[in-house]
Amino acid sequence: MKHRIIFATGNEGKMKEIRMILADLGMEILSMKEAKVRLEIEENGSTFGENAEIKAQAVWNITKDIVLADDSGLAVDYLNGEPGVYSARYMEGDSYEVKNRTIIERLKDAKEEERTARFVCAIAAVLPDGSVLHTEECVEGLIAHEPAGTNGFGYDPIFYLPEYGKTSAQIPLEKKNEISHRGKALEAMKLKLKEVLQGENQ
Repeated sequence: MKHRIIFATGNEGKMKEIRMILADLGMEILSMKEAKVRLEIEENGSTFGENAEIKAQAVWNITKDIVLADDSGLAVDYLNGEPGVYSARYMEGDSYEVKNRTIIERLKDAKEEERTARFVCAIAAVLPDGSVLHTEECVEGLIAHEPAGTNGFGYDPIFYLPEYGKTSAQIPLEKKNEISHRGKALEAMKLKLKEVLQGENQ
């Protein structure tokens, strides 16, 4: 049975990453826009996993394809896990440049060891039969003292990875896909999807 994957996002940067990782599934991978799905989805879950499933389910209700959605965010320990599930809506209306500067400013009194943070990504997949798969991964790092790099979007310029001596936005895309929270969660989801598809073909 020939399937296609719709990823519930309109973010082109994200779609580039997704296509690179899921390419070997050999399926057409479409954004919501490319699938001509126009929806305003209210993400009112209390966890990343719940939000991802809400988005995937909303698109699946219309298309009945394999629908994937992710919800990801930055959790800063010094800020009690903020912005967390509200990462996309944090300081709504402001640019990420302003948001990133604000987070750095809020950590001005933090000791070096208190600058710990993680990027979390949850992915939900709703399959044509309505069943749901979940994966969740994270990557640990620190909040940088200054934004740096252009290879990324969102909070990437302030998320510093000590083992690479760089922010997430300074790491080449191929490498970032290997180590990023979304990259790892997508790889885990790809394995689950392969199992399902192999089962269908037996």
